[in-house]
Amino acid sequence: MLSKKLAQEVINTAAKTGADFVEIYYQDVIRNSVSVENEKVEAASTSTSRGVGLRLLKGLRSVYGHTNDLSKASLIRLAEDLSASFEGEQEVKVEKFSVKHVKSIHTVQIPYETVSKEEIINKLKKMSQIMADYDPKIVRRNTGFFSQKEQIVIFNSKGKQIITGKTWARMFCSAVAVDGDKVQSEFAGPGTQAGWEFFTSTIDTNKVAKDTAELTMKMLYADEAPAGKMPVIIGNGWGGVLFHEACGHPLESTSVSKGLSCFTPEMVGQKVASDVVSAYDDGTLPNEWGSTSVDDEGNPSQKVCLIKNGVLQDFMIDGFTGRRMNREENGHSRRQNYTFEPCARMTNTYIANGKSTKEEIIANTKLALYCVSFAGGSVDPSTGEFNFGASEAYIVRDGKICEPVRGATLIGKGSEILKQIDMVANDCAFGVGMCGAGSGSIPVNVGQPTIRLKEILVGGRGGELK
Repeated sequence: MLSKKLAQEVINTAAKTGADFVEIYYQDVIRNSVSVENEKVEAASTSTSRGVGLRLLKGLRSVYGHTNDLSKASLIRLAEDLSASFEGEQEVKVEKFSVKHVKSIHTVQIPYETVSKEEIINKLKKMSQIMADYDPKIVRRNTGFFSQKEQIVIFNSKGKQIITGKTWARMFCSAVAVDGDKVQSEFAGPGTQAGWEFFTSTIDTNKVAKDTAELTMKMLYADEAPAGKMPVIIGNGWGGVLFHEACGHPLESTSVSKGLSCFTPEMVGQKVASDVVSAYDDGTLPNEWGSTSVDDEGNPSQKVCLIKNGVLQDFMIDGFTGRRMNREENGHSRRQNYTFEPCARMTNTYIANGKSTKEEIIANTKLALYCVSFAGGSVDPSTGEFNFGASEAYIVRDGKICEPVRGATLIGKGSEILKQIDMVANDCAFGVGMCGAGSGSIPVNVGQPTIRLKEILVGGRGGELK
């Protein structure tokens, strides 16, 4: 860890040419991972990394650098190199730091360092065997476990020293089934910021493996999805990735502040969605995958209402882009590690519960596509245009869920689908994922209850919906 004396010297050196804000981000990480393929251990590793990121701001300009050489000479040299980007007189100078130890909002009952590799491997092999036993056509089975423990210390030119830490872990399984020229793959990957107890008590990992195998075989023989404009029901939990990508990214100040979003500050208070839609980003949820005790600028995480009853309320804002918008940050500065400059990012982003039930939505639908989850897609934040492929989908006829279909792709614009939502259920759930953007790949939760869109364009090879 850096001493206060060294941090003070680095910051004051970096600020000598007029930077109005300087920040040191120190990170020390221990990672463990195990992977199993077809019941055999593929890899097992432990790695460590440690380094510092240094950021200088002056007005609406920023410069960033990083190093894993934590010697005084290296850090002073980095500070001098970055300060050369500016010309001016010293405006800020640190005399002392006020120290704040941030207590984690997460509870770890069984630390991962107390769990043997053998116990983890046995669980992964069992999951793989369950998929193998389900059907011989599942020719490839991958299971894995990853954990990461971080110590983070942030110093800045406001005289603050923030000390915090993170522990997070994820277990996954994937299956690939083959029958002739048909190939189908499915994936599941629950994650948490709790301890090993999550994978032994909170969830049933054997059931995760069985459900993955069952879905793989079901979708292998599914008919091709229909095409055209049609009503679409989107399932809870992982179905929220559509809102995350099509609407969440355009609500980050990283895009909004540069005019690269379909949403603008002038739209706050305006109708952007139907009356039944309220949406939040909440980084304060204990043990959830995307939560943070403090963001990567050291600011407390917050629950931010993005949309309330269809009306745009706010954005996800970090300190730097907040300068462009003349808005205060709200706990959303995030980065993958010390090699990335932070920017505004999501945490746990979700559509809030509505007044209907899933059963009511299904029963009140004559003919529609029901997308339970998505495999991936793309979005342009500047326009909100997206396309997403469904990994699990069904046809709803006369208020009943009928046959599965494969190959469905939803195509549209985020600002338009918000207005197409006409029913929202009360079964909000989260789906675990990694989100990649300008400041790297970070853990996030996507979420929503079951929702219904009155109409959206669907791509598929199965012809007209009947």
